Amino acid sequence: MGEEKDMMETQAYGSWPSPIDAALAAAHDGLPGHVGFVGDEAWWTEPRPAEGGRRALVRRRPDGAEESVLPEPWNVRSRVIEYGGRSWAGAEGPGGPLVVFANFADQRLYAYEPDTPGAAPRPLTPLSGVGGGLRFIDPCVHPDRDEVWCVLEEFTGEASTDVRRVAVAVPLDGSAADDRSGLRELSDDRHRFITGPRLSPDGARVAWIAWDHPRMPWDGTELLVAAVRDDGTFGAPRVFAGGPEESVAQVEWAPDGRLLYVSDRTGWWNLYRTDPADGGNGAPLCPRDEEFGGPLWQLGSGWFAPLASGLVAVVHGKGATALGVLDPETGEVVDAAGPWTEWSATVAVNGTRAVGVAASPRSAYEVVELDTSTGRARVIGAAHDDPVDTAYYPEPRIRTFSGPAGREIHAHVYPPHHPTRVAPDDELAPYVVWVHGGPTSRSPLVLDLEIAYFTSRGIGVAEVNYGGSTGYGRAYRNRLREQWGIVDVEDCAAVALALADEGTADRDRLAIRGGSAGGWTAAASLTTTDVYACATIIYPVLDLTEWAAGGTHDFESRYLDSLIGPFDEVPTRYVERSPAEHADRVSVPFLLLQGLDDVVCPPEQAERFVSDLEGRDVPYAYIAFEGEGHGFRRVDTLIRALEAELSLYAQVFRLNLAGATPVLELSK
Repeated sequence: MGEEKDMMETQAYGSWPSPIDAALAAAHDGLPGHVGFVGDEAWWTEPRPAEGGRRALVRRRPDGAEESVLPEPWNVRSRVIEYGGRSWAGAEGPGGPLVVFANFADQRLYAYEPDTPGAAPRPLTPLSGVGGGLRFIDPCVHPDRDEVWCVLEEFTGEASTDVRRVAVAVPLDGSAADDRSGLRELSDDRHRFITGPRLSPDGARVAWIAWDHPRMPWDGTELLVAAVRDDGTFGAPRVFAGGPEESVAQVEWAPDGRLLYVSDRTGWWNLYRTDPADGGNGAPLCPRDEEFGGPLWQLGSGWFAPLASGLVAVVHGKGATALGVLDPETGEVVDAAGPWTEWSATVAVNGTRAVGVAASPRSAYEVVELDTSTGRARVIGAAHDDPVDTAYYPEPRIRTFSGPAGREIHAHVYPPHHPTRVAPDDELAPYVVWVHGGPTSRSPLVLDLEIAYFTSRGIGVAEVNYGGSTGYGRAYRNRLREQWGIVDVEDCAAVALALADEGTADRDRLAIRGGSAGGWTAAASLTTTDVYACATIIYPVLDLTEWAAGGTHDFESRYLDSLIGPFDEVPTRYVERSPAEHADRVSVPFLLLQGLDDVVCPPEQAERFVSDLEGRDVPYAYIAFEGEGHGFRRVDTLIRALEAELSLYAQVFRLNLAGATPVLELSK
């Protein structure tokens, strides 16, 4: 070790040269998603930052070749509940595969037979000029009818909350392409939110998940089961599981006709099985203090899939750390061997094959297939390919810190790391606290070139899974109930200060950054603490009162009832915690990044926040991006945002950056 250090060049933190530039990080942004089988072929979606940020649909041919199913500008992405979800479905027809997909630009469903010469995507649903129009998600091609069953989101007025959702059947012959009346509504159930219907193996029953305002799906949902009438519509549904304090996150049918579902009734999302004929509440198949499910941010997310053999492929762990095969009769789980330590909320099966999306601290997300008969796992798509020498990758550490009242705080710490550089012995590293969005979400422990962009230059990163994060059980999630802006801020500050106290980080060179709900925490940290020297705030929530008064989309319009408290009961709390109400307390530089097409966190909040700083001696930069919504997707946007963030830290921390980086102009 001593000889290795002697061979290293001593250079100040932040000045280390790195081959990981913003363009490289931007090119590798995003991850594959929504895997499925069409016949024997595995299909999935992939991000294309260099193609306007679209999501492409990709298939794996029998010879192993990967092929994009649709050319530009087709964008397989739904806007239902604004976060979308599973936006395509496929089936094997007499002439080859048939795919049905939602196109982002117009939100219509299209059908396409890619192996039919001269074929082009043909619309199945009409356009609508009302509000956000007609949107579709979580489709399934019905095995016995020439139609697609899915969820319709229909705007009935101009307000973001003038919306209804219902299960519908869409004819595959295109007869509803011009006329809304051609869409056949399947249920009279009038829950505010629903997932796509799941048809039983015998076609006699259908199951789905539903919930209503003010609950979010991780607070409480109901598992509903109904008979399928002769005309294909649903009978009166029965509640089989769930309730105001029980979150059912997924439901599927086992081959034998029994229901499988994930519920957190014990405090952890575990897998249950019940026979719909006896109406039982279900028996746990593998009771553990770990998660077999997660937050339903996207409709069609899945953490398990039943195999024809009766076994079940499951994504599980403290977080989602493994793909395994569960035997429902014994409760035994056998996990796939391999380097992957993080799995996305998507899994599909065909015969003995299970396919998911996985990553590790040394590899980005890739499509992985598990042969459940042999236990062998292999990469079959979007294979990770190291774009630079892996010696520049960070070496993360899983840490647990102590917060106020001794509560545990989970975090991933990425120290500065470089193969040929080391800092002077008397210098402490600058650190940036990364705050995930949601806030009911978590930071996965995976290779992220945006993190490597900073650590390879000598800037440490600490991802904090603060109280309210998923992966650690319901009690940990519930820490944030009515405490948003307090627990998240305290936990992030506790980690930052602990790193400084132990001599890992420089107390005077701490920053915080986050997007969406993470942007809220970053902004709230500037108005309530003196921990940080600067901040990067990305498409944030800033004004709670405005949010509660219809300033966001329908899905999250009542989220604050649990995060802050019902507005009519605690209106002053909304004012007290809103960063927009306390811009005068900001005393350190910050960068604010905003998409102008964002309907989740509209740009008006960001513009008001910076306007309130006019005339005050606070350096800041506000960059707004046309054509970007909630979550940046275009390569030019990603590059500019990352370079601006690095320039902010360079100026505030007085770093001597290696190489040319555009200088961020800070206004006052």
